[in-house]
Amino acid sequence: MTQHRRKGENDIMRKKEGEKKTTEATLLQELCGADAELYACLSIHLYETPLAAISQKDLEILIAEAEESGDYRRALDKAIFEGARDPAARARYVEVIQNLALKTVGAMERERETAEKKGLTDLAASLGRGIKNQRLMSERADDVLNVASQFYKEKLLALDESARREARGKSRQEAEREEKRILESEAAERKERREKRKGMGWAERREAKRQERRERLAAEKRKDAREEERQEAAQEEKRIGEQEQVAREERREERRES
Repeated sequence: MTQHRRKGENDIMRKKEGEKKTTEATLLQELCGADAELYACLSIHLYETPLAAISQKDLEILIAEAEESGDYRRALDKAIFEGARDPAARARYVEVIQNLALKTVGAMERERETAEKKGLTDLAASLGRGIKNQRLMSERADDVLNVASQFYKEKLLALDESARREARGKSRQEAEREEKRILESEAAERKERREKRKGMGWAERREAKRQERRERLAAEKRKDAREEERQEAAQEEKRIGEQEQVAREERREERRES
């Protein structure tokens, strides 16, 4: 039974991951339109979570490291990301991307020549496709940045929305834990008062019961107030979600019209 349940949970997770990948591909395909070559190139170099996937090192450091290693991938990805977020410096980043792409072509051509000599046809073919992508990257660096700027704008907005949802979720969980703690504390106090009443005289016990009723009514009012706050928070969460959805749709329409 446990194995069956786990299998079901795994199937659901795989389905959700598949849906996410479809959504990601749709955004990039939307931005690239019918330009299959540009899509093939950018699907390698654009990231859903750029802040985590792209190196935090300065671009100049990455370029220096690439010159030593011959691997320009991290520097190129960084240049695309920075260029997408800094339209004022577009010309400079276009030049950097072109330069890095051409150096990547040179490195890949040398690798392909070695692979062909060793009879590694699959590797040689893969490198050939990579060379084609990098040449396109160099020839169309401006188009690359046009698409990347819109892609990363949407992804960073989505990450920001996700972070805010997570913060609200944590706040909601904390409120739920606090509510549980309050209820448990109040229950323990009632039990303690009942135990104390057992040793009281009749008049004292009657007054204690009256006090118990007053405290119970006050506790119910506090509980109702907390419930009202939770409902208001839930309504605000819904309002924010709807607002974000409207904003996403408006951005999508703007992209279609541009």
